[in-house]
Amino acid sequence: MPAPLVYLASQSPRRRQLLHQIGVAHELLLPDAGEDTEALEAPLPGELPAPYVQRVTALKLQQARQRWRRHGLPPGVILAADTTVALGRRILGKPADDDEARAMLAALAGRTHRVLTAVAVWTGRRTLAAVSVSRVHVAPMSAAAIERYVATGEPRGKAGAYGIQGAYAEWVSRIDGSHSGIMGLPLFETAGLLRTAGVTC
Repeated sequence: MPAPLVYLASQSPRRRQLLHQIGVAHELLLPDAGEDTEALEAPLPGELPAPYVQRVTALKLQQARQRWRRHGLPPGVILAADTTVALGRRILGKPADDDEARAMLAALAGRTHRVLTAVAVWTGRRTLAAVSVSRVHVAPMSAAAIERYVATGEPRGKAGAYGIQGAYAEWVSRIDGSHSGIMGLPLFETAGLLRTAGVTC
């Protein structure tokens, strides 16, 4: 039996890169014009980080399945994921602008926070899911250092206003958990789900 086709329901180049890293060939299943994927990421009042990231991932998968049906695509496995940064009970999503990015980076500086990435895979018959939780220890950052980092443009479009794979790594003193999970797709958990779905990793 040939391995099933894998559809990645994500616009993140990092998730593509990570799937390539473990040898998973895939096709993108991107939003159609008019689909408001950003609206899916709005937290509910009082929502905690773990339930939030799992709910958003489930919604992304549901939307991707509808897209797959609409386009009459060949059978396959659909993969969706979502990442959030949590400072205590507070959810730090993608900054709306540079000022919000500065505020997030200042809040994270000199503290330890969590990065949660939920992954969901639809096999064609059932949904498989997992969550990766990592702790990131950040050194103190001066206002000037934050300003320099914001000027790189890296904080835009990233939960918590940073990318672990970029210049921000200079300020990360320790990671307890999954580096790939912090990037946006925890490879250990993802590979396990895909193998269960019949995909060779």
